[in-house]
Amino acid sequence: MLNVAIVGTGNISAAHIAGFLRFPELCRIVALHDIVPAKAAEKRERFELIDADVLDYDALLTRDDVDLVSVCTPPASHKYLTVDLLRSGKNVLVEKPMAPSVADCDEMLAAARESGKMLSVVAQNRFRNDLVAVKETIDSGLLGPIAHVRVDSAWWRGLPYYDLDWRGTWASEGGGPTLNHAIHHIDLLLWMLGGPERVTAAMTNAWHDNSEVEDLSVALLQWSRTIATLTASVVHHGEEQAFAVQGRDASVSQPWAVRADVSASNGFPVAGGNAELVTHIEALAAARAPLEHEGHPGQVLDVLNALAEGRVPAITGEDGRRTVELVTAIYQAAIEREPVSLPLSGTSPWYVGTALLERAPRYFTKTGHASSLDGEITLGGSPNPNKPRFPHPLADDK
Repeated sequence: MLNVAIVGTGNISAAHIAGFLRFPELCRIVALHDIVPAKAAEKRERFELIDADVLDYDALLTRDDVDLVSVCTPPASHKYLTVDLLRSGKNVLVEKPMAPSVADCDEMLAAARESGKMLSVVAQNRFRNDLVAVKETIDSGLLGPIAHVRVDSAWWRGLPYYDLDWRGTWASEGGGPTLNHAIHHIDLLLWMLGGPERVTAAMTNAWHDNSEVEDLSVALLQWSRTIATLTASVVHHGEEQAFAVQGRDASVSQPWAVRADVSASNGFPVAGGNAELVTHIEALAAARAPLEHEGHPGQVLDVLNALAEGRVPAITGEDGRRTVELVTAIYQAAIEREPVSLPLSGTSPWYVGTALLERAPRYFTKTGHASSLDGEITLGGSPNPNKPRFPHPLADDK
């Protein structure tokens, strides 16, 4: 039985708590910490965590019966919390983004190596049957060489969203939707295709005039013969998400669709396409064994099993670092208006994060500084009820 603690008891902590509660035979929550103790007490009461103590930070660090800690705080605090917890002998599951800078990620990874403890970063969309089906189709080779991937991390947030005190500044949030919303899509892209060689990008703040960070970015990612377009946004009405992969022989996308065109003698597509290949891809997806647990519960179970079995988790700290590195390259390319090659140099001011803080545009002056916001998280919806949009990963709501 593994003992679990939760650090940071805002909105996203509920997904972690619910995930751990799915597996009472494997773990129990024994401690909660928040800089506002009443918030931790509220979560304890709501989830009936009778074994959990509400602790201050120093008491948590010195508590030697805690095996695993979920860090669910705003991004700017991830590094120091994770490093402290690892060095105190605890394994850590940290929410995305792993940290605001690549250098911070490397400090966290160094602490994991030195302590011998496990570090995993949340990327719960890898534990989704529909997206696993896309990856397995790519891996099968049935699509042929990949030419283009279109990724739309399209969200909508009203002006009050940035009234929360830690949102909407480069220093505290680390960026806008490129970092805090598209991070899941970026992780999926890296998981499925590996890292790109070069990045170009543009960004703006279209209308969130109480935030200094971007609310829209578009990036072009290049491999040797593959291009991906990535839109990261909180200005898209309807929040229609997309992840579409175009291969030489066929395409597959989420929301799920499979297509396979063939050429007539004049180069135009033949009506009906390659129905046999479409059937083959559909059969491959239908034959795969579905995941028993999806989303946060799926990743929580993997982490618990990894600790019990003495193996690395499916999603490691290195995976979290790669997503932050690509986000950093997107910001650098957009701000400097120059292509950026990957990997980033360890001597670059972008690697350590100083360049972003010094050179990033402050589109507007942040006006709202609320410590909390009332109301529930809403998930938006698809205009077509028969074609569900990319489900909400609770990407930013901590």
